[in-house]
Amino acid sequence: MTDNIAAGSPASHIPSSADGYVGDPAVRAEWDNRYADRQQLWSGRPNGALVAEVAGLTPGRVLDVGCGEGADAVWLARGGWDVTALEVSGVALERAAGHARDAGLTVHWVHAELTEAVLPPASFDLVSAQYPALLRTPDAAAERALLAAVAPGGVLLLVHHAGMETQQAHEGGFDPADYVWPSMVAALLNDDWEVEVDEQRPRVAPGGGAGAHHTDDLVLRVRRLR
Repeated sequence: MTDNIAAGSPASHIPSSADGYVGDPAVRAEWDNRYADRQQLWSGRPNGALVAEVAGLTPGRVLDVGCGEGADAVWLARGGWDVTALEVSGVALERAAGHARDAGLTVHWVHAELTEAVLPPASFDLVSAQYPALLRTPDAAAERALLAAVAPGGVLLLVHHAGMETQQAHEGGFDPADYVWPSMVAALLNDDWEVEVDEQRPRVAPGGGAGAHHTDDLVLRVRRLR
């Protein structure tokens, strides 16, 4: 999640602690702390819904929103995609860059919040957001940023945990009403978009990692027509 890393920069290059991170420092700190608490937070394998939905797509430019430790980004790059991976946590990006470097792959890392990143508009053939923690705002900034990044003819794939959006606020401070869910993105679609998939399905989960207990996905796949 920062945009001062130019396309084509080596996979090992990500911002230092004095970088130009773009976004709320509190959000960055929250996620840095979460990642720092564990040596590995996620499974290290690509998300099942992504693997299934990308199977029929021709590799092009892809934006991986909330790339975490980089499993999806590395998998996409290995499959021939030109990957831009965006993340708020510098701790996660360090791990992700290491995985890409170990695999001999180039990924363009962006250290910023989605709504603050300076991304080329309407330029990605695929925008992938797998279980993103995007904060909801009155102007639907995150939803609009997802849609704005998709090139004509391209696809937005948004996957989330089914049932969470209807839960009550947790004692730990998590309130589903604070976050963006697929239905909120779908509500913004107009005639420029075609809905290809909008369904709940059993989750094909990579074993282990945070979130492994969720059993069903909400999958929204939409194509920008023009």
